[in-house]
Formats: sequence, structure tokens, C-alpha cells
Amino acid sequence: MNQLVIMHNQQAVTSSLQVAETFEKQHKHVLRDIDEFKKDVPNFGLMFFETTEPDSYGRERRVYFMNRDGFTLLAMGFTGNKALQFKLKYIEAFNAMEKKLIAPQPNYTLPQNFKEALLMLAEAVDENEQLKFEIESNKEKVILANAITTSDEGLLIEAAAKYMRQNGVNIGRDRLFKWLRNKGYLVNRQGREWNMPTQKSLNQGLMKIHCHLYYDSEGELKTSRQVVVTGKGLMYFINKFLHDGQLKLSL
Repeated sequence: MNQLVIMHNQQAVTSSLQVAETFEKQHKHVLRDIDEFKKDVPNFGLMFFETTEPDSYGRERRVYFMNRDGFTLLAMGFTGNKALQFKLKYIEAFNAMEKKLIAPQPNYTLPQNFKEALLMLAEAVDENEQLKFEIESNKEKVILANAITTSDEGLLIEAAAKYMRQNGVNIGRDRLFKWLRNKGYLVNRQGREWNMPTQKSLNQGLMKIHCHLYYDSEGELKTSRQVVVTGKGLMYFINKFLHDGQLKLSL
């Protein structure tokens, strides 16, 4: 119940997914109810914002964001004492989020004399130097993240695990292999296909197989196969860890 209301485009909103989960309804039924408003609500577009989000399989699905007015209109049809308690919690969450939006900004006072101006300048220089230090410290991480997400080559499993570990995820190569097998992203069947991407991983573009030709010591032409995690796959798996609450990662 901690994420009933979120910030989206500088507005306090909730989503049809969150409403369905909180009120224990099927998401398709919540979508159906919202779609019905399109016919009779003139300012529908000011209260509801349709978008898409991937499900747990990476498939795009329709989702609505709604502001306080949209939620109120939708929730009017939810009855019962339990529904009433949920409505009250939503209203509290909207109020808290909107309070942050309109919170007054800190006032900045002008220096009263030359000494005070020098002290303020010194503090500003210190803050600027600290900011420059943080930017330099994170530059390598930002460059690496951009390179990974835009690369078609992808990362070997070991390199992907290292990247996660460098960003605070307590996972290594073997544990990542095991997790990927258990979750159905790698083949969990002993044999030639062991640790190869499943069709699901390939179809979603999460992984690739790189094939290389080489000659063995007997002069026979052989093929070696390497599994790589694509940039899309790396971000997908990171989000899976975060969504499942198993690991914490800071990019």
C-alpha cells in the first residue's frame, strides 16, 4: 500500500494496475470501466492518460494513469466497508503527494556584508567541488551503462553479473546462471542445449547466441556458441530483480 499514488508528468496519479491490485479486481475489468467513461465524460482526457507497460513476460499491455478526479470517478462504483477504507487511503496518498508539489521553496537571503558574501561564496565553491567529484566518480558508470544499453553485441553472463555486482547487486556468475535457469530464461535441461537461451528469451530479445567457427587440433571445422545478454535484457532483468524485491540496484 506504499505506492498507491506516484508522480507522473509532474502530477499525482495512480494506475489502473494499482487500482486492480488494491481493490482485488481483474485489470481487464478496471480497463473496461474506464473505457466506458469515454462515451459520457467530456473531460476524460484530463483525468485519464492511456499508455502501455510490459507485463512479467515483457509483453506490452494497456494501462491507464489517472489523477485524483479520475480515481474518484472510477472508485465511486466500488462498494463495501473494505472498499471505503481503500478509498480513504488513496485520498490520503493523493493529499500527501500533492502537498509535496505545492511545498514552498526555500528562501535565499542576500548577504548583508562583504564577510558574509565571502562565506557564502566559499560554501558555494565547496558544493560545486563536491558535485564535480560526484560527477567524475559516476562518469565511468554512466558511460558503461549507455554503452551496454545501446550495444547490439551484449554481455556474457559473467560480465552481466559483474556489472550488476558493481552497482550493488549481490550476485555472481553461477548464481545468475542458476536464477536464469530457474526462471525459464535459460534451458534447464542437461544436454547440448544446457544453459542456452530459451525460445522465450530469444523472442523477447533478452539474449542472443553468438556462433564462432574454428578448427580443432585435428583440423576439423567446429562451432562454438556463446550466450550474451542484450542491453534490453540487462535492463529487463534489473527491473525484474527490483520488482520482485529480491535485490537493490542503483544505476
